[in-house]
This record gives sequence, C-alpha cells and structure tokens, in this order.
Amino acid sequence: MIRRGQPFTSRCRGIKRKKGRNIKTHRILLVEDDLEVGKLVQMALQANDYGNEWAHNGSQAETLIASYRSEVILLDLGLPDIDGTVIIQQVRQTSATPIIVISARGEESDKINALDLGADDYLIKPFSVAELLARIRVALRRNRYLVQQTATPVATQYSNGALRIDYDAQVVTLSGTPIHLTAIEYALLAEFSRNADKVLTHHYLLTKIWGAESTSDTSSLRVAVATLRRKIEAAPNAPQFIQTYIGVGYRLVQQPEE
Repeated sequence: MIRRGQPFTSRCRGIKRKKGRNIKTHRILLVEDDLEVGKLVQMALQANDYGNEWAHNGSQAETLIASYRSEVILLDLGLPDIDGTVIIQQVRQTSATPIIVISARGEESDKINALDLGADDYLIKPFSVAELLARIRVALRRNRYLVQQTATPVATQYSNGALRIDYDAQVVTLSGTPIHLTAIEYALLAEFSRNADKVLTHHYLLTKIWGAESTSDTSSLRVAVATLRRKIEAAPNAPQFIQTYIGVGYRLVQQPEE
C-alpha cells in the first residue's frame, strides 16, 4: 500500500517490471505533489511500459494537459496551488480523457463531488500499486470500447421520452438540453439504452464497463448510477428511467415518446 511517511525503498518491493522490450504504448499524466508517492507511481508506470509525464502542482498540470496528449490522468486533489477539483472541471471543458483521482480525501461526499465534476474513478490513499494499475487498464479498455462502439455499424441514435442519445457524436440531451456525462456515465447509459427494458446485473455492468478486475466493486457502480440519475431524472429519488432491482441490477425503462 502507498502511505505517506513510509520509507520509499520499502514501498517499491511490490513493483514487478515487465520482461521484454521497453516500448511505451500508452501515455499517462500523473499530477501529484507528494514526492514519495509520485516516485512510486512513476516507477510503477515505467515498470509496466507506460509513457508518462509528472506534474508536481496545478500550474504544471495545466501546461501538460494542454501539451501532452495523455490517455489517462492520475490526479491528486490536494495540490499546493490549485485544488484538484478545479483541474477536473478544466479538463472536462475540452476533453473526455479518463481521470482517476488518487486522494487522501476519503469521505463519500468528496468522492461523489469529484465524480459529479467529471472524474471517472476515485482511489483513496493509501492504495496498492496493483489496484492502481488495474484501474488504469480499465480506463484504457473503456477508451477502446468507446472507439469500437463508434466504429460498429449499429443504430446511431436512441430516443426514450425526453431523452436522446447521439451515439456517433456521443451527445446526450434531455428535452433538447445537452447533458454533460463523464466517460463512465456515458458508457453506462449507452449500455442501458442498447438493452432497454432488460435487467442488467451488477456483474454484467461491472464487467462490461469497468472490466473483469472490478466485478466486486458494486460501490463504484452504485455511485455512478446515482450521479447519472441526478443528471437525467426529474426526481432522482423516484426515478422513471433507471429502476433498481435490489440485489440484482438495474433496468432502463422505455418511456412514451414526447
């Protein structure tokens, strides 16, 4: 586990370097002000052949976000000059790049706030390197999934009452008003819409959206569904679109056309 104050050398023992050619196939941007944590994460990224850049504060992060075409952003919230939540908002103005928050802020309200602002995942310090790498793989697979969905010759639009989805543009509107969704929220809604009126189990959704490593992480699914409901439901506590089947999963209910 990564912990503040733990000797750096002892925290590196769990990192296993991949054998083979050192080819950087993906680009990861790390935004972290803690030198010990940053060194460990960067070592793990390099050991697994991820190209990476490291921003030590919010100002450096803003520069690298504009110049470094990262595929995943690892973001600490407690930066010395700019709160990490501001960085999330700035990124979401122009990009859908997956953001994995890595923070010591462990309250559920902090997690929900970051996800509502546009973060895709949230990892609380202390965390294991293995779990961080698994979540990076999930984010990269999600990117590929969205690209594949765009390339697959299927229906290009979906209508459900006041809800509209343009799959090609990855745009969601409600009564004609665009709704901003995170990458996870959009992937969830797209999966629901392609299986409208079918009950999708927790296991199915976690495997499809988060990946095989996350099939027991029902709390992330619950939070993602809750934030999605707040954006598309008129009354999130009495949802009309996404119904819960306790202990089983969720179903997107087809509404009459407006």
